[in-house]
Amino acid sequence: MKIETGLSRSPAPEVDPQTELEFAVATEEDFEEIMAMSQDIYGGLDYLPTRYKAWLQESNRTVILARKQGKVIALESVCVIDDGETVLVEGLRVAPSERGKGVAGVLLKFCSQLMKAKYPEVKVTRLTRDDRLGPKDFQKYRLITKQGILLVRFRAEDLKLCLQELGLEALTPEATPDTPQPAAPVRLDPLAARHLFLSAGLARDVLPNATIVQDWQPFKPLASNMTILLKKDIDWMVDDAESPSVASLCTFPFRVPIGEDWYYLNIDVFGKDLEPVRRQFLAHLRRHTESLQGHVMCQLFLDPPLWQPLADFCRNTLRVELVKGYTEQCVVESDLA
Repeated sequence: MKIETGLSRSPAPEVDPQTELEFAVATEEDFEEIMAMSQDIYGGLDYLPTRYKAWLQESNRTVILARKQGKVIALESVCVIDDGETVLVEGLRVAPSERGKGVAGVLLKFCSQLMKAKYPEVKVTRLTRDDRLGPKDFQKYRLITKQGILLVRFRAEDLKLCLQELGLEALTPEATPDTPQPAAPVRLDPLAARHLFLSAGLARDVLPNATIVQDWQPFKPLASNMTILLKKDIDWMVDDAESPSVASLCTFPFRVPIGEDWYYLNIDVFGKDLEPVRRQFLAHLRRHTESLQGHVMCQLFLDPPLWQPLADFCRNTLRVELVKGYTEQCVVESDLA
C-alpha cells in the first residue's frame, strides 16, 4: 500500500503492504473523477456535489481518496469534533466495480490510523447510519441515539398552493381550557441559538441523549461545536425561547443530481410533543419552499413515536407523497482502534 508523502505531517500510519491501494488527500481537481465514481449514490440524491468544495476548506476535516492503478475507487471524510475527542466519519463511497471486496474496511482502517497519528487526543469514532443494526453491529458499536426518518416528496409549487388553500387556521388545533393555543415557533439568531443549545436544560430535556444531530452529523452541545454549526446555513427554531420543549434545525435546500430543479431539504427536530413538532415542521416548509421552483425531497428526523402521526398529516393534510415507510437514523460510536 503506497502513501503519498504529502498526506500528513504526522508519522505515516502502518499499512497493509499486500493491497494495491494508494491513498491521497482529495483536491478540487479530483471532483469530476469522484462524481463519476459515485454517480449512482443514494439513487441520484447525493449531497456531495454541493458540499465537496466546502469540505476541502474545513480546517478540522480531511477527505481521503483511495486509488487503484491510478483510478479513484473510494472516498472517506473524517472530521474532528467534540473538543478534539471525536472523529466524525461520513461520506463513504466505493465505486460499484469495487464493492464487496473489502475496500471500505481498508479505507476506514487507514483513516483511523491517520487520525490517531495526527490527533493523538481523539478517543472515539462516531458515524450515522440508516440501515437496520444487527447483533454484529452492536459488538462493534455503541448506540448513542436514534431518530425516525420521514421522507416525503413534492413539487414546491403544489405545496405552496396547498398551504395557501388550507390557511393557518386549518393547520392549528382549536384551543380548549385544557389545551391552550400553542405559541408560534420562534426563529433564533446565532447568539440565542448558541445560548440555548449550550444550556443544561435543553441538553437534558430536549436533545436525544444530549446530542445535536444536524443533517446526519452528531455533535455534543459544546462551544467548539456550536462555532462549527453557526458557520453553516441553518435555521434554528424552538417553541419557547426561554424554556423550549421542542427545538429544530433546518438545513437550507440544496440541489441534487437526480434531475433539473431537484432539491433536498433536511429538518432535524428534537422533542416529544407532537404539536410543537408539527408547527416547526410547517414553519420550515413555508420558509424554505417559498422561493423554490421544482421538486423537493424532504427528510424529517424526529422522535420515533411521532413518525406515524406526522406521516398521516403529510399524506392526508399536506397531500405530499410518502417516499418510503419508517426507517431510522442511528448515531453510533466505537473506540478509535
